[in-house]
Amino acid sequence: MNTNTSAAGPARLSMKQVLLCGALIVTMSMGIRHGFGLFLQPITMDRGWTRETFAFALAIQNIAWGIAGPFTGMLADRFGPFRVLMVGGLLYAVGLVLMALSTSGLAFTGSAGLLIGIAQSGTTYAVIYGVIGRNVDPAKRSWAMGVAAAAGSFGQFLMVPVSNWLISSNGWQDALFILACMSLIIIPLAFGLREPKSAAVAVHSHSQSIGQALREAFGYRSFQLLMAGYFVCGFQVVFIGVHMPSYLKDNGLSPQVATYALALIGLFNVFGTYAAGSLGQRFPKRYILASIYALRSVAIVAFLTAPLTPSSVYLFSAVMGVLWLSTIPPTNAVLAQMFGIQHMSMLSGFVFLSHQIGSFLGVWLGGRLYDQTGSYDVVWWLAVALGVMAALVNLPVREEAIVRSTARPVAA
Repeated sequence: MNTNTSAAGPARLSMKQVLLCGALIVTMSMGIRHGFGLFLQPITMDRGWTRETFAFALAIQNIAWGIAGPFTGMLADRFGPFRVLMVGGLLYAVGLVLMALSTSGLAFTGSAGLLIGIAQSGTTYAVIYGVIGRNVDPAKRSWAMGVAAAAGSFGQFLMVPVSNWLISSNGWQDALFILACMSLIIIPLAFGLREPKSAAVAVHSHSQSIGQALREAFGYRSFQLLMAGYFVCGFQVVFIGVHMPSYLKDNGLSPQVATYALALIGLFNVFGTYAAGSLGQRFPKRYILASIYALRSVAIVAFLTAPLTPSSVYLFSAVMGVLWLSTIPPTNAVLAQMFGIQHMSMLSGFVFLSHQIGSFLGVWLGGRLYDQTGSYDVVWWLAVALGVMAALVNLPVREEAIVRSTARPVAA
């Protein structure tokens, strides 16, 4: 295992190793997840379920991911990410297999919802960003987080067409079995993020307890504002990711248009997240976040008011792609600036819980209101209003390190 050593600090993993293994894990975990919207119609038609049944299961997936996130973050901060990633990768594969075998809405909610949601909490950003925070110098941290987020976007670009091809050539059930086998690659990649014990000891030597860290964060106004903005992020992206394929098909466009649209979102977000991470090294991150949320609302309004054609869908997907997961690097970099890195995975997990509450409402309301009204219009316009709100609440965020009563240094 490659490590960096210096006179100023303990042994650490090399930045290249962290980014390579972390990016590949996020690529697989997020890539599979982003293709779930393609399964909505084949599964509901085959099982005879309503769209709300499918949407509710994915809503539970998002809320389970959010609720489990702080706990998997605590475990990763305390014992290292290796064990968490190993268990998460195994649960992901088991969840996909049981998702394919579920014959009732309750079983589908337990597998696609609860089990996969818990698996995602241990195989995505909160855990990976904790490793980045501990092993990458502060001067490059926002950029490195942008690289990891871009990997999740590339996973969407790569895996959405793969999922669509697997469904069309093998059927939705066998497609899930194959994806389960592919998800197991997370387990060997976890070995590349097995941190030296000296790094963990150095982090915990700062001796802030979990309770102290939580009281400090939740009592800090800027942390509350970040959580409010991240709620909106979850609402928007999960509603669009899950329901846009059906929205397009309802309006007479072919399934291939939806597949290309989701792939374009993933492709352009590779550039968007990388750019957001890089810009975060030079500009105030609160302005970057406010701009992302405001531009999302503008893009949705333009999409809804323009004639719906394949070209307009692809243009909307490209614009939304630039803005899709680009909130992740600046949000997590601000957390590291404010509170340091000792409890970063845990605090990132709590912020992400807010994101997932928004995701729950976005995906569930999409299915619920569609079944009641026969249209997604109300949820589209709600996403616009929430985007404006998120832009405003991020402007007052303070990015400097929190002032503590002790003289302990805070990692930037």
